[in-house]
Amino acid sequence: MHNLDGFMGTFTEFFGWDFGWLWQTANQRRCEAFLCADRVIEAAGSHQYMMLMISEAVKPVYHEWSAAFKYKCTSRCVTKGDEAVTASNYEMAVELYSAGISLDSSCESLFARRSKANLTRRLYTEALDDAEKVIELNHSSYTVYKLKYAVLHEVQRYDEAIKALKIMLFKLDNAIDPEIRELRQQYVSPSEAHDAIQRAIHIQLENAPLRLINTFTGRLCDRQTQINTFIKSEKYKEVLSSLMAHATLQTELIKAIVTEYFSWVMLSHRWENKEPRLHDIQDKDVYTIMPFGTIAKLQTFCKTARDAGYRWAWSDTCCIDQSNNFELQESVNSMFVWYRHSALTIIYLADVLPWSEPGALANSTWNTRGWTVQEFLAPHTVRFYREDWTLYLNDRSPNHKTSVAIMQELEDSTGIDAQALVAFRPGTRGAREKLRWASSRVTTLQEDIAYSLFGIFHVHLPVIYGEKRQNALGRLLQEIIAHSGDITPLDWIGKASEFNSCLPADITSYKAPPCMLSSLPEDEMNMSVSMLRNTVSAELTSKLYILLDNLSAPRFAHSRLQLPCIVFPITELRRKRGPDPETYFTYDIKADGLQGLLITSEDKLIQFSPTRPTQQTFLLVRPWNRHDLGLPDFAEPDFADDAQDVDDWTEPVSRTDRSVRGSLVDSKLADSEARLRELRLVVRLGQPFGALLLAQQRGGEYKRVASDHLIIAKVKDMASIDDTMDIRALEIL
Repeated sequence: MHNLDGFMGTFTEFFGWDFGWLWQTANQRRCEAFLCADRVIEAAGSHQYMMLMISEAVKPVYHEWSAAFKYKCTSRCVTKGDEAVTASNYEMAVELYSAGISLDSSCESLFARRSKANLTRRLYTEALDDAEKVIELNHSSYTVYKLKYAVLHEVQRYDEAIKALKIMLFKLDNAIDPEIRELRQQYVSPSEAHDAIQRAIHIQLENAPLRLINTFTGRLCDRQTQINTFIKSEKYKEVLSSLMAHATLQTELIKAIVTEYFSWVMLSHRWENKEPRLHDIQDKDVYTIMPFGTIAKLQTFCKTARDAGYRWAWSDTCCIDQSNNFELQESVNSMFVWYRHSALTIIYLADVLPWSEPGALANSTWNTRGWTVQEFLAPHTVRFYREDWTLYLNDRSPNHKTSVAIMQELEDSTGIDAQALVAFRPGTRGAREKLRWASSRVTTLQEDIAYSLFGIFHVHLPVIYGEKRQNALGRLLQEIIAHSGDITPLDWIGKASEFNSCLPADITSYKAPPCMLSSLPEDEMNMSVSMLRNTVSAELTSKLYILLDNLSAPRFAHSRLQLPCIVFPITELRRKRGPDPETYFTYDIKADGLQGLLITSEDKLIQFSPTRPTQQTFLLVRPWNRHDLGLPDFAEPDFADDAQDVDDWTEPVSRTDRSVRGSLVDSKLADSEARLRELRLVVRLGQPFGALLLAQQRGGEYKRVASDHLIIAKVKDMASIDDTMDIRALEIL
């Protein structure tokens, strides 16, 4: 620059021209021309060059012009830069904002704008540098901390992002301007966000096991340790940072992140010798334990879960403190729920070799165990693995419940309908069928055959190891009947339980299919109803219907069953010689109102003497089933049809338009429908039914006499079904 000044001075000396003034004027006009042409970047560059080249002595002369020019040019840089942002041309926007900064390096809004544009371009370092520059220029502004937060959040520096946002919230809270203070409502406080996350975690863990193995660290963790691990994680900081930047809590975001982080994988397997227990892995890294025997199975299970993207895994052998009775009881009652809410259940078939053909699953020992029934029914997602931890049938689908081949194989081997295998719903509904599913299963501990069904029937009962099979099964069946009023669990053959004679001693008594007597075809039903219209009085059928409708549901108390039933006193009981008189006893039975029938039982009912009739009272009873009333079952919503035919809708009729004649028609229609229901009930009562043989005890109670076959009885004459029918509740021991 000094050489240029000397050169200009020489020209001035020889020619009398002030070339310095001419050069400055030319550049000044050049700057103005660029600005007029709206070529603001070139205008800013020309101004910067001009001011750089002229001497300090001359600069004061141009101070006023320079200030005015910079103001106009900077304003245009801002305007055009904002237009470029609107057009999503962020690269051009950065150039324009940079041109403005070259003119005025104290303009915080230009740095802020350039920071945002660079953030959009994912130039995070540049964006953060500009944000820091804005803070340097004006540390009292809340907006700059919002900008800094946005950059830090994007670069996943969540601790710093949260800190920046907290500073911004502090400045909003303490702003003098009330309008600025109101902006605080657009953000969630850290404590509010933290509490919301904690609530979501506790909801998620309500259905989670008490302990889980961290598949990344190999450490066994209780719930509090899991929560602490999450709060220290980057994922927690990320969600906390995201929540604070919004006006309302994003509950769906919280739920999604918490669900993803805390999702767990369950293991279903056949226990082998020396399975690892809680004390074997507690305070240890399972991956560092010598991989002998079942430890290797546990390690591979955890690795498989981890490779599938899950942080937590559960195995029944080592995640339950079996020495703690309270925890053991909670675990047994909660296990179905844990499997139900798992993200994945891995089913390990240790005896299915890699080269096994289809059908190996059906023949696996795993498929014979009592506990495994709930372990494949409860989960929504399962995957079967062979002995070498390769997928069964090489099926790589994410959920083997969608595999037609695997589900068909399981249906064939278990007798469980494929629909139930895929979308099972727990509860007491269909109790007899569910008991049949478990009837061929075995457990190491005899009580477990009942305990393993708690979740399937959605019941919660005390776990009392040592009570033996009959008591455990009896308590379960008692709960099912008392809760649902379903009498189908009384449908069994075999030996009676000491818990209650109406219940079986062993679940194997349900192996036989349930008593499914064929229902009367509709045309025969209509014919029978027509025949009864003129032979059975309306008064008698109505009285019978009301009497049966008012019967209470069966109920248990202290192992005694109060069973509502239709009673048929036995008038004659003769013993006949059967094929195996040393083991089974065959009886010819006649009962009041029933056709005669034969019954074979292991029980020897009575010592017969031709000269001395027995004094003991025997009854054949029909346990009352409310379904015979023919009413719609509103208690079973699963099969309700949500759709309604258009023809079923009628126009509403106002009271003023409804005539007395119309009311009479409605009344007659209702009476006609009631009469039809009553007659249909009589017809159903005349059909064959499954009966129980009861023997009266000294205290007036009854005991069921077990039979080796279902007792199918039938009334002699439908027309004889009238008000003389003995309907009552019997107490059965």
